[in-house]
Amino acid sequence: MINKKVKSVEEALKDITDDVTIMLGGFGLCGIPENSIAQLVKKGVTNLTCISNNAGVDNFGLGLLLQKKQIRKMISSYVGENAEFERQMLSGELEVELTPQGTLAEKCRAAQAGIPAFYTPAGYGTEVAEGKEAREFNGKMHIMEEAYKADFAIVKAWKGDEAGNLIFKGTAKNFNACMAGAAKITIAEVEELVPAGELDPNQIHIPGIFVKRIFQGEKYEKRIEQRTVRTIL
Repeated sequence: MINKKVKSVEEALKDITDDVTIMLGGFGLCGIPENSIAQLVKKGVTNLTCISNNAGVDNFGLGLLLQKKQIRKMISSYVGENAEFERQMLSGELEVELTPQGTLAEKCRAAQAGIPAFYTPAGYGTEVAEGKEAREFNGKMHIMEEAYKADFAIVKAWKGDEAGNLIFKGTAKNFNACMAGAAKITIAEVEELVPAGELDPNQIHIPGIFVKRIFQGEKYEKRIEQRTVRTIL
């Protein structure tokens, strides 16, 4: 029986060192691997290149790594919720590669599928296209985007089994699904970990073949970026 379970987040992330490239699932603060990010902060690894839709907020998510100056480069599509991100970017302390959101997702999915590159019209005629090959398809110009090359992908799922099969819940599926298997090593943290065979095969979103290690996380805070309420009269 295949068993990819590890006992703790410390064991799961034991070989993550300085200077590596890491994909991190999540959209805003939804579906982020909270336990793994906290462990990266604790390990003190530096000079990281992080591929993620955004960089969390100032005091949560990837914002915690930014506070400690552990990230050298962010590859993202959105940066609007993090003042420290903005400060480091404008001061030149942080290298930033802004990527259209759909392109970012496809660059992950292409890596997951073993596709080295693809063409997209997104970004043609803008700074995004600088230095990239361009071709015309059906009367419309496209630019070539290469798949990401990452050392680790860290994803977060709702449920998983010891064989690495994953089920996501609602919108927390987001970038987690396309990042699983898109790096040399994929690490999954889950809210509930069950023995292999207990998950309904028809409900599995990501098969275990894409996952190298899996562990059960704990104490998920699941913050909301901006809580908006109104008084009911």
